[in-house]
Amino acid sequence: MAKEQGTAQKTPATKPPAAKAQPKKGQGAAAPAAAVAKGRPKGTGETPPRLKDLYHKTVVQAVMKERGYANPYQVPRLEKVVINMGVGEGRENAKVLDFATADLQAIAGQRPVITKAKKSIANFKLREGVPIGAKVTLRGARMYEFLDRLINVALPRVRDFRGVPPKGFDGRGNYALGLREQLIFPEIVYDKVDKVRGMDISIVTTARTDEDAKVLLTHLGMPFRE
Repeated sequence: MAKEQGTAQKTPATKPPAAKAQPKKGQGAAAPAAAVAKGRPKGTGETPPRLKDLYHKTVVQAVMKERGYANPYQVPRLEKVVINMGVGEGRENAKVLDFATADLQAIAGQRPVITKAKKSIANFKLREGVPIGAKVTLRGARMYEFLDRLINVALPRVRDFRGVPPKGFDGRGNYALGLREQLIFPEIVYDKVDKVRGMDISIVTTARTDEDAKVLLTHLGMPFRE
């Protein structure tokens, strides 16, 4: 009996599992937040967009009064802005497409996506899958900041500008605008431009009718031609 007790005392006790290293103070919540922030697109800065503040402080009340809305959530709002630049020469020269994407990225502040032909057209010498342009879809703060620069900086620089045509609505509350040159944007350096290119700008809203969308864009500052 004594021998058994002696052998029991000599057996080493099992060690408890090693505890995981505790994160230092201030690092526990920072690591997941940093991982999430890494996957998101970078913001435009700490200052909120001026056009967004104008919408919440002034435009909502003005549209409610003009259109007779009883609830501020009924007021239409901006959903997204799509900028499309066609580059037909890109099927023959890839460098031309690089210049176009660089200009579009400077204008929008976001990397564009290359658009490719969906089908082959023999008359245009076009094959399916050939890159023929670039486009950018803007939402959130970048959308408001681009519209602010378009309305207050770029459009007034158009020669003999008398306003944008009011017939650019599609019947579902969206507005399309065509520009003939990218030089009206201050981000474009004239000496670095290889060719003057136009672009199509589509403003998508939550409005159900063209009248509501026009009232919204008018209060945001869009200079419609009378």
